[in-house]
Amino acid sequence: MSRYDHFTSDVLIIGAGLAGERAAIEAATQGLNVMILSLVPPRRSHSSAAQGGMQASLGNSTMGKGDNTDVHFADTVKGSDWGCDQDVARLFAETAPIAVRQMSAWGVPWNRVVAGTRMYDGKEIHEAPEKEGLIAARNFGGTAKWRTCYTADGTGHTLLYTMDSVVIKLGISVHDRTEVLSLIHDGTRCNGVVARCLRTGKLRVYTAKSTVMATGGYGRLYGASTNAIINEGNGMFVALETGIVPLGNMEAVQFHPTGIVPSWILITEGARGDGGYLLDKDLRRFMPDYEPNKKELASRDVVSRRIMQHIRKGYGVESAYGPHVWLDIRHLGEKHINTNLREIANISRNFTGIDPVHDLIPVRPTQHYSMGGIRTNIDGMAYGLEGLFALGEAACWDMHGFNRLGGNSLAETVVAGMVVGDKIAKYTKEASTHVSSAQIEEHVRFQEDRIQALIHCRNGKENVYELRHQMESILSENVGIFRSKEPLQNAVDQLHELHQRSFHIGLRSGGQGADPELASALRITGMMKLAYCIAGGALARTESRGSHYREDYPKRDDKNWLKRTLAYWPTGADRPMLKYEPVKITELPPGDRGYGEASAGAASAKR
Repeated sequence: MSRYDHFTSDVLIIGAGLAGERAAIEAATQGLNVMILSLVPPRRSHSSAAQGGMQASLGNSTMGKGDNTDVHFADTVKGSDWGCDQDVARLFAETAPIAVRQMSAWGVPWNRVVAGTRMYDGKEIHEAPEKEGLIAARNFGGTAKWRTCYTADGTGHTLLYTMDSVVIKLGISVHDRTEVLSLIHDGTRCNGVVARCLRTGKLRVYTAKSTVMATGGYGRLYGASTNAIINEGNGMFVALETGIVPLGNMEAVQFHPTGIVPSWILITEGARGDGGYLLDKDLRRFMPDYEPNKKELASRDVVSRRIMQHIRKGYGVESAYGPHVWLDIRHLGEKHINTNLREIANISRNFTGIDPVHDLIPVRPTQHYSMGGIRTNIDGMAYGLEGLFALGEAACWDMHGFNRLGGNSLAETVVAGMVVGDKIAKYTKEASTHVSSAQIEEHVRFQEDRIQALIHCRNGKENVYELRHQMESILSENVGIFRSKEPLQNAVDQLHELHQRSFHIGLRSGGQGADPELASALRITGMMKLAYCIAGGALARTESRGSHYREDYPKRDDKNWLKRTLAYWPTGADRPMLKYEPVKITELPPGDRGYGEASAGAASAKR
């Protein structure tokens, strides 16, 4: 009996969220044999948790009148704080309207324009009768126009269920409860992966002409995150551990302004987009003091900082879980809350015991998204290894730079799936498999040895759960919304030690079958490497840009830092090696974002 099962395909996609499934559909419709691997059944992927919406410049709603791809492009670049590649941002903005309409044709029940008059933040909005029935949009942070298409506050859910139905219709093979442990490669080309069945613990080999990482983000490196528990950065660290593939902009970590206290589940930006207010301990709406124009709907990095600045001034609401502020949506009314915001209403009732129809929601900024990831070119191919692609949150494509706008990530998953999926298909049609049995055997034996060393405590008896808890605390306490040299240096020093200790883990359990302790032990060293790259990149970047805010370097420094961090981890090294590449400016030169600290400073100077 073989020690492992071996599967082959033309295209192998790791991750069954929106990005992975959309790329799979694109490749399969071009006649290729596609296989998807996933930690969970596809419809349980974290894409289903996205709430607020998907940006596309349709211009159907009154407040979106005059919107176009140029405006969307400019908003995206400004949101990124000029950290994105503008050719990618342009490609994205041009494709998003096509993607939204295609998803409608496939069955997504987008909210539609309803003719008539309504009040929004003290203003009267009139929706034209001739627009009734077209795809509607809501207001989101950092945008000049309302362009976030939505299905109540369960947009990711409806998108993913629709997408998965197409995957099923096409007969695309999905192996769920399967975790990738390493890439099979020869130093120049990726030929597939070594994986582990989470049901049985048995190793598997998957070989393919093209391998695609679509594994999502790394939120669970932090102690408090809106991310699902499966979001541990697996695809990123598997690529990093080749010693060849770099990760881009790992210091760019987004904190969402409204994680519900104390479960940290996301409360969608749509709640503020639909007219919700942020209140302090005195029940006073404070955001207009900081951002008089955008108020609660400046970009996410700005709103998160403003909340924490206000709490630092003593205006937070004290609780057993630390100070927070309130989100007030009561004035939107019972019908609106229970229809357009029903998901967050249920979350508030089920996880906090409050009813947002009548009660205030306790919120605080919480780790939410990773702008960084596997660095790719505009075609989605990873740097360093031919045949390896990445897309979605696992990738640094790079259209988000140092801060993504709400609604742009859900749009990116579908747009990148279309665009990169087509590039994958074209590449695969011209590619051939170059993998030997000796190469496969080498990678399998390495993983077998790792597993046996953990089971038999060959290298020590460090506790994986203790090390993980320490890592989470280090990042949360030292590499958060506000950063400075001393805490970042402490984080780097402590993570260096933890990374070394992670090589001496031994299991308390037997490590047989689907043992979760073994699964955690196999991941922890890679997770430590990601944490180290985040802290190391943040320490090295002596400026403030987007979500990366250095209190000791509070200004953006385009002269020295208009460039992307590339973090490599050479084989056998005990720390990451940082390199840099220029950001691609094609249309819009660096300027003022129109909100945030720089704009506030300029406004103060004018007064």
